[in-house]
Amino acid sequence: MSLGYWETLASQTSDGPTQTSGTRISCLHGSGKYTMAANRLKVGDILRIRAFGRISLAVTTPGNSSWDLSAGVTGVKMFDTLPILGNIVVQTTVPWWLEAEGIVRTVGSGTSATMFWGGLVSSTAFLNVAAPATGPYAGVVPVPFNVAPVASPGFDSTVANLLDFNFTQTTSTFSMTVHNYTLSLMSSSGF
Repeated sequence: MSLGYWETLASQTSDGPTQTSGTRISCLHGSGKYTMAANRLKVGDILRIRAFGRISLAVTTPGNSSWDLSAGVTGVKMFDTLPILGNIVVQTTVPWWLEAEGIVRTVGSGTSATMFWGGLVSSTAFLNVAAPATGPYAGVVPVPFNVAPVASPGFDSTVANLLDFNFTQTTSTFSMTVHNYTLSLMSSSGF
């Protein structure tokens, strides 16, 4: 049987809050958050994240940036870019784009459910990338960053889970805003 169509579960209709805290925090407007019903995910289902925004980093001490999709009250990271080193050249309100897909590998209670994720994030704000005017430009980073891809930490798919998109920065000399965000699901059953 063929896979179904992409179903948009959540789309952010207003900018998320501008983040300036160095701690892990939700970066979505309330319209972007989604509660996944208990037992909704099946083995082979695909979740897709698309997010776009702007980021500013300080010169010489840009810190590391990371985004993650979390499940449930405890905020288990279903997807994590892992920390991405910032550009040592000051970056002021430059765009970033993130896209990732995860396939459900296992489902179940406790920490039985897992997903396998991969994706890309792009911006001049990362990895000492030269600004477009000075080139060369190679600001596309595969995620998870700088490690071999592995299945996500386990989460409970048998209960309703709030899915939230979070941002972490290791310094306080930055700002980041999510302008657009969508979370989509393709069911493995075709329906």
